[in-house]
Amino acid sequence: MTKHIGKQTVQFAVPPVILSTGTAVGPYEAAGPLGDYFDTKHVDPLAGAASFEKAERQMLLDACLTALHKINATPAQMQFLLAGDLLNQIITSGFAALELTIPFFGIYGACSTAVEGLTLGSMILDGGFGERVLAATSSHNSTAERQFRYPTEYGTQRKPSSQWTVTGAGAALLGSSGLGPRITYATVGKVVDMACNDPLNLGAAMAPAAVDTLSAHFNDTGLQPLDYDLILTGDLGKVGHELAIQWMKDTQGLDLSKNYQDCGMLIYDLDDPRVGSGGSGCGCFASVVYGYVYQQLLRGNLKKVLLVATGAMHSPLSCQQGENIPCVAQAISLEM
Repeated sequence: MTKHIGKQTVQFAVPPVILSTGTAVGPYEAAGPLGDYFDTKHVDPLAGAASFEKAERQMLLDACLTALHKINATPAQMQFLLAGDLLNQIITSGFAALELTIPFFGIYGACSTAVEGLTLGSMILDGGFGERVLAATSSHNSTAERQFRYPTEYGTQRKPSSQWTVTGAGAALLGSSGLGPRITYATVGKVVDMACNDPLNLGAAMAPAAVDTLSAHFNDTGLQPLDYDLILTGDLGKVGHELAIQWMKDTQGLDLSKNYQDCGMLIYDLDDPRVGSGGSGCGCFASVVYGYVYQQLLRGNLKKVLLVATGAMHSPLSCQQGENIPCVAQAISLEM
């Protein structure tokens, strides 16, 4: 029997389980509204390392080792590690994999990497190719800013539509059986280009991809927005969140306003002018979902959630060449 339903969705015959999670964040994130939900809270953005890039690597390792420790597992018990990040050639994930010595798949979906990892990991488990998989991702404000925009020392003025890259990492340990939230559906997104070319307004660039994947999910499954306790996008921020609600209503006639939130709007105090439209980066979705959302599921406050991680598939080189910013969104359904 095929597990592929509709045009873009997979329904897992034996839904994989998220057995544990681990999160690590910087001081700014730890002081935010969700600070109590994070496992490791670094008081220094450098995390005791010699550079911000090495600090990000340490945070990714912290998240992975925490997820393993929570169920008394070791790296040797994992069949695969699926990880990616924002830095050139996903160096954070590669160097972390070197230390973990787990068979490694390096993946890249920009800020949608967390759900890409969960989807591919679930396919591995449901296909019988393993019993335990670790999926992880990370970002760091000071590494991403100087790669994609300006060095932090430059002190450039930020636009209201700009977002603050989250310094944080998250890991999820997936099992073919056990106790925890089950991944029941995965809707794989298509790359969408709506002719946005402003890297300082990624919420507007990514919102159409989120709507495209949400539409595919509802069309493929026959579900409606209110079938979920929570629909959560990764890092659209205030600008993208508002656009997604409007575009979904205009194009599909579906109302997201009653149960839809965005990780980028939850992780920081939006009254702080530094964060602009909200949080962004791979670590935004990973830290919010593997910290706050996962704990709400375990406590019974949420029963069924639809998670949509969004990613801008641009690079410094593509922006320098005047290219638009193509985007993608990946979705999974979690149920207790």
